[in-house]
Amino acid sequence: MADQLLIHDDIKLYTTSDKFYFEPTINPTEVLVIDRITGEATVKDINAVKIPIPANAYKPVCGFLGSIKLISGLYLVVAKYRILVGKINGQDIYQLAGTDIIPYARSNTHLTSKQVEDNNTYERMLRSALDTPGMYFSYGYDLTHSMQRLHSVAPDFHKMSLASRADSRFLWNGHLLKEYSHQQFARFALPIIQGFVAVNRVSVKGHQLIWSLVSRRSVERAGTRLFTRGIDGQGNVANFVETEQIIERGGEKSSFLQTRGSIPLYWSQYPDLKYKPAVALAPEDHVAAYTRHLRDQLQRYGNQVLLNLIDQHGKEEALERGYRAAVAAAALPAVRYEPFDFHAECRRMRYDRLSVLLDRVAHEQTEFGYFVSRGGTVLLRQSGVFRTNCVDCLDRTNVVQSLLARRQLLAVLRLLAVTTDDDQDTHFDSLFNSVWADHADMISTQYSGTGALKTDFTRTGKRTRLGLLRDGINSLTRYYKNNFSDGFRQDAIDLFLGKYTVVDGEGNTALCPLRRQRDWKYFTLPSLLLVGLSMMFAGTLLPRGSGLLMYLMFWGACVGATINFIFRHGPEFVDWPRLEGVNPRRPLSSL
Repeated sequence: MADQLLIHDDIKLYTTSDKFYFEPTINPTEVLVIDRITGEATVKDINAVKIPIPANAYKPVCGFLGSIKLISGLYLVVAKYRILVGKINGQDIYQLAGTDIIPYARSNTHLTSKQVEDNNTYERMLRSALDTPGMYFSYGYDLTHSMQRLHSVAPDFHKMSLASRADSRFLWNGHLLKEYSHQQFARFALPIIQGFVAVNRVSVKGHQLIWSLVSRRSVERAGTRLFTRGIDGQGNVANFVETEQIIERGGEKSSFLQTRGSIPLYWSQYPDLKYKPAVALAPEDHVAAYTRHLRDQLQRYGNQVLLNLIDQHGKEEALERGYRAAVAAAALPAVRYEPFDFHAECRRMRYDRLSVLLDRVAHEQTEFGYFVSRGGTVLLRQSGVFRTNCVDCLDRTNVVQSLLARRQLLAVLRLLAVTTDDDQDTHFDSLFNSVWADHADMISTQYSGTGALKTDFTRTGKRTRLGLLRDGINSLTRYYKNNFSDGFRQDAIDLFLGKYTVVDGEGNTALCPLRRQRDWKYFTLPSLLLVGLSMMFAGTLLPRGSGLLMYLMFWGACVGATINFIFRHGPEFVDWPRLEGVNPRRPLSSL
């Protein structure tokens, strides 16, 4: 299974007044030429192109990521910096460490002042999306597909360009590359994924292995924690992630897949300044949406065990009942529902109770198996997956996925005769735990804006008081970001993925959605609260007297009344997305 077509890695970018030229650094035979006026792109033989500027007047880049239209026109998006992660299947894997966006237009004189302001906002959104941690790419390995999928295709598949054959669910710059699907761009169009990749060389009892963990986040219902929940009308769920654990030893390769994704019902939990906003189930056909999602999962991955880790009582109870009812009503074959009340079972830091869940699914993990190949010949295939979820599909989910991965790792080490049946140690437990905790933090940061909770258990195998303190800090940070900055982040994702596209004349002849009128309360009440708090603080500096108590009571009452009013009108103070894609007044099925 060797990729035949490698993408150009180090590239010289020459910029003139009317064209961009991409010339490969090593043994160049072709040049990508993009016209800055018309936007037309062509790949030409290097001998047919004369670049009209000095040979040393170039900018070094390490990848062409595509182009995107903003108000001022098209923008070029290139990878500037990269960090080597390691090798998978003999090909280098990199983390994206820096990008650049370059306008085709040489000036903004054709825009009004308002359009310039809006265009700058779109630029900040684009940079925000590109700066999200956890973007990865390879010039020769297809990161969008699992090893099993790459061994289940026709030979011609491997002759296609990486971008054209990529799994569209995990291609994060698919919108940027949509105009570069022609075969002539095969060695320039660089696909990227968002998620997590770790590659480590390990030695177990004298055997040299490469242990890798690859997670791919889906673009289909991508978004932020509280603005993107549940399922859409096409059966796509929020925060869907495919996670693959890979073991390589020479020509022997093993792969184990798991998935996670939001509960496949129409539900929402929009921010309203409360610490835990209410969960709302929409009056939609949940069974039809669930069925659409699960049929797709069955076709892609085989049998399904649905591990539902949410609370079975309290605020999450309605979700658990709805999920259970949808599973029962659909009655799909090869699907089993396995609820496990994580918080109730593991209360008082009794995380050893997770063994109860692992024992309940042990026979299915053995039955599903995992993928194994030797010298390109497939020996075993994985026939099913565990689809794990909690409410966010982050903290509880990652703990359980890491335990399932550890059990599979022990099994494959025994299969490869690296360890014996009696050996219950991976021989790199500390590294294993650390990587899975880093994985949890990365996926959580991409969805919620902060690192994961409960990573002390993942790293050490037990819960600690320091871990609880860190969880508290992360929870407060999530609260702030989810209420006051995630609207911008959701817009950045929608713009980058093409869920919203800028139209011609936006901000002039066409309405720009960035312009939003705020209600008087948005500005007045926070100012009043600040004045009240300032007056109370000033009161503590005054000499004690008969009037001081009344003074403090008056301003205390003002502060209390203002806070109460703000929380009663919470949604009006939230940073809502402005672009199309998320609107709390629209039914979930239309999103």
